[in-house]
Amino acid sequence: MSTSATGAKSNKAGQSSQAADGLSVTQRRFLRLGLHTEQDFIVHLPLRYEDETQVQAIGSLQVGQTGQVEGEVVYSEVQFRPRRQLVAMIEDGTGRLALRWLNFYPSQQKQVERGKRIRVRGELRGGFAGLEMVHPRVTAAGGDLPDSLTPVYPTTDGLSQPALRRAIDQALARADLSDTLPEPIRKRYGLLPFAEAIRTLHHPPPDVSYHDLVEREHPAWRRIKFDELLAQQLSLAIARAARMTQRSRPYSANDTALVSALQDRLPFELTQAQQRVIREIRDDLARSHPMHRLLQGDVGSGKTVVAAMAAAQVIGNGGQVAMMAPTEILAEQHFRKLSAWLDPLGVRIAWLTGSLGTKARRESMAAIESGEAQLIVGTQALIQDKVVFANLGLVILDEQHRFGVGQRLELSRKGEAAGGALIPHQLNMSATPIPRTLAMTFFADLDVSVIDELPPGRSPIITKLASDERRDEILALVAQEVRSGRQAYWVCPLVEESEALQLQTAVDTHQQLSEALPDLRIRLIHGKLKPAEKAQIMEEFHAGQVDLLVATTVIEVGVDVPNASLMIIEHAERFGLAQLHQLRGRVGRGGIQSICLLMYQGPLSQVARQRLRAMYETNDGFEIARRDLEQRGPGEFLGLRQSGTALLRFADLDTDAELAAQAQELARDWLRHDPDKAQAHMNRWMRGKQDYLRS
Repeated sequence: MSTSATGAKSNKAGQSSQAADGLSVTQRRFLRLGLHTEQDFIVHLPLRYEDETQVQAIGSLQVGQTGQVEGEVVYSEVQFRPRRQLVAMIEDGTGRLALRWLNFYPSQQKQVERGKRIRVRGELRGGFAGLEMVHPRVTAAGGDLPDSLTPVYPTTDGLSQPALRRAIDQALARADLSDTLPEPIRKRYGLLPFAEAIRTLHHPPPDVSYHDLVEREHPAWRRIKFDELLAQQLSLAIARAARMTQRSRPYSANDTALVSALQDRLPFELTQAQQRVIREIRDDLARSHPMHRLLQGDVGSGKTVVAAMAAAQVIGNGGQVAMMAPTEILAEQHFRKLSAWLDPLGVRIAWLTGSLGTKARRESMAAIESGEAQLIVGTQALIQDKVVFANLGLVILDEQHRFGVGQRLELSRKGEAAGGALIPHQLNMSATPIPRTLAMTFFADLDVSVIDELPPGRSPIITKLASDERRDEILALVAQEVRSGRQAYWVCPLVEESEALQLQTAVDTHQQLSEALPDLRIRLIHGKLKPAEKAQIMEEFHAGQVDLLVATTVIEVGVDVPNASLMIIEHAERFGLAQLHQLRGRVGRGGIQSICLLMYQGPLSQVARQRLRAMYETNDGFEIARRDLEQRGPGEFLGLRQSGTALLRFADLDTDAELAAQAQELARDWLRHDPDKAQAHMNRWMRGKQDYLRS
């Protein structure tokens, strides 16, 4: 169904206003939900279901339950204290129920006039006058009850459930519901026909299990989840195949003078895992199609030196390399490390961030455009329109999941513009290990390298939990550690509501610690400091001239001070699991036994308790990532929320791993032997989303 058709129907119902673009108000609301065609409407599936098939006794309802009751109005009045509101009371012989509206119309007052029998539906709450429903839905009593569950759809402001249901029903009557899966395939995987599954979910039959529908365990949901996973796996496989047809400049692994020189001057030996990953990347860069590799490694595993070796291979063959990090302090840490390794070898490195002065920015951009700058390190400033690369051969994205999908694409396209028909190679780095199911589902078009070994000499970090009531003991621990010749971090609480409030908290904490520990050299670092000030403070901390560094989460990634052996995270219950793990990774970077102390304030929520328990129980980044995925879901975990496109709406990676494996198997088979079937299936599910998968 086209939106013009649905708009015409809605106009008859009173939605006649037209926008300047010729679309009605309702049409524009449909478009806001991504509903363009009949196929979009039929796969716009319910979020949940309401059971309106029976009327309950008022006396049987419990607080928190959504219920539907009938009764006689025994009281109805507009009250003015504490504010203007409409209050009514109904009874049905088993009990009384108060009804309350804070905003109401005269028509609603008429609906609940005293003496009328009405049917109301809403959530039961405990009020001042006993049980009540606030803003319940009201109809006349005695009407026919539906014989099936009522679907509740995702919607947008101004678009009612009845209007959305009508549009979806019209689409169901007109749309092509032919099956994209032949019967033998449905039998192989135990799947319902598509039309049956879709009709069941939009109009559940009377005997359907409410639990199975709501928990998405019904066979109809299984079919839809399989279809969605299959479409995604097809798209990823097609993206991979398309990449194999694209051209990139090959950077020979034989011309390794710069690579050899870099390895010779490293002040440490590479681990076996690092050497293996470097070989994998080296072979990719030597090919004439673009590398698209995900480099995973837990906190402190040595990903930066692997990136440096890849950069040296490209630069040694005449190409440019861009390395983009999500924060300025992380970009600065990379710049410092890479400069120390590559500057003495004659590599020209440029620095580009949003805080650079006009003159410095202009000089950096000129060096990038002329090709004089061979390695460019920076933040999102690298994707500004005015930044032009001469010969971009390799893009390195650190903490890639913290960028929006569009940002990742934009940097890659910078290379396309620079190289004409050539596509730059891409290396994505992440210190957040991706669980196997997630990697299989979201990164099927990437080659994955894992650094599964920490550099030698690292001591395991001991994690301790302590209530903030033990602050005096914690201060004593800090003093003891510093007097033993060590250094420490004190991370300030996360204040999501206000960056200004978070900064003030950090300033206050710094002052309190300075008063409590007057003989310690204490400095404060936060995101609002000028880059030169931050660099100066970090330089002093590196040099051992600062005993205790009070910091906001600007130190979450990239900071490497081997002598720092103690980290205090204040109000640890406010941080996410991955963030806590990243912060903990700032200590334990030398041979010293290190401690991460998570200071919390009770009472703890269930989620906060789970996070702190996970941190206490394991240092394993993969286990942390698995638990984080359980708590947050894949969208936030991968940075997909920033793309505005949820790639999986129905499948759940935790419970649908078997379906994902089956979908991957069928995708491979179809693309080899039946590409027409693959395309027909993608047409139903993936319109407009494929481009996001190449990032």
